[in-house]
Amino acid sequence: MGRYLGPVVRLSRREGVNLMLKGSRRSDDKVAKRLAQPPGMHGKNRMRKTSDYGLQLREKQKLKRIYGLLERQFRVFFQRAARKTGITGETLIQLLERRLDNVVYRLLFCVTRREARQMVSHGHIFVNGRVVNIPSFSVKPGDVIKPRQKEATINRVKNHLQLVEDLPVSEWLTLDRNTLEAKVVRLPTKADAALPVEESLVVELYSK
Repeated sequence: MGRYLGPVVRLSRREGVNLMLKGSRRSDDKVAKRLAQPPGMHGKNRMRKTSDYGLQLREKQKLKRIYGLLERQFRVFFQRAARKTGITGETLIQLLERRLDNVVYRLLFCVTRREARQMVSHGHIFVNGRVVNIPSFSVKPGDVIKPRQKEATINRVKNHLQLVEDLPVSEWLTLDRNTLEAKVVRLPTKADAALPVEESLVVELYSK
């Protein structure tokens, strides 16, 4: 499966917001200052008015990059959301949030979704007692998620949990920090995701 292998901070600078693609989950003034300027030596001179299409495209790029998807993969998720009843944009976010790599990230097992994807694809995550190595695997309420019972994996997860012990796990998930057993208690919502994206513009873009 193809994936983006270039510099990830550049992507956040292109969108002007912290997409949480690298380093700490916390933002600071230093990061905000860097994000204020687009990438490239002439980035600060490129600021110009954006068309409606340009705004829609930027929101789509933000959402796609946050979850680390390529265009074809993202379009598949949009098509699934469009076939379901309800508000397409919110359904799209729900489907993306239910990806196993995102769930591992939301459980604070690692720093970034890229790292979470690696953990899943390398067989370090169990769902309902079985290894699942497909990052796009969609979880459902009642699913039990645990890291592989291997010393290196357990230590890696516990070390990161200690670094972010003040951060809460997403409300649609529960986590026992002693046993590292997590559970999906309900489907995620747009509010749970709390993304810096206007998903309605993404829907408008694909509806043309």
